[in-house]
Amino acid sequence: MDKDYIIWLEDVFSAVPDTTLRKMFGGVGLFRRGLMWGLALSDGRIAFKADAETALAYIAEGQKEWSHSNKSGGITKMGYWYIPEWLLDDTDALNEWANTAFDVAMRADNKKPPSKRKFKEL
Repeated sequence: MDKDYIIWLEDVFSAVPDTTLRKMFGGVGLFRRGLMWGLALSDGRIAFKADAETALAYIAEGQKEWSHSNKSGGITKMGYWYIPEWLLDDTDALNEWANTAFDVAMRADNKKPPSKRKFKEL
C-alpha cells in the first residue's frame, strides 16, 4: 500500500469523527469505535457499508457493490458499495454518507450476540 495514498486517506477522512485506518485485504479498512464501516482499495476506489435500505442511494448514483473471489471460486459480497467520486469533493456529503455507513455497521453489530459484538464504548 502506497504511503502517499494512506496520507491522502487520512486527510480525506479527518472530517469524519473518530475514524481510524487499518491496513487489511490489500487495502485499508475505515473504522470507528471498533466497527469497520468502509474500505479503501489499492486501486483507489472507496466503498462504504450499506444494507438493503441504504444501498438504494448507491444504486441511484450508478454504483456497484464491491465483491471479491473466494477460495471456492465463487464471488463474495459483504455489503460494501463503491462511493460516487463527487463525494470526495464535498466534505459535508462525505461525512453524511460515512455516518450512514457507520449506522449500518452499528445495526449489523447489534444483531450479533453480545459476546461477538465489536462496538467499543468511549
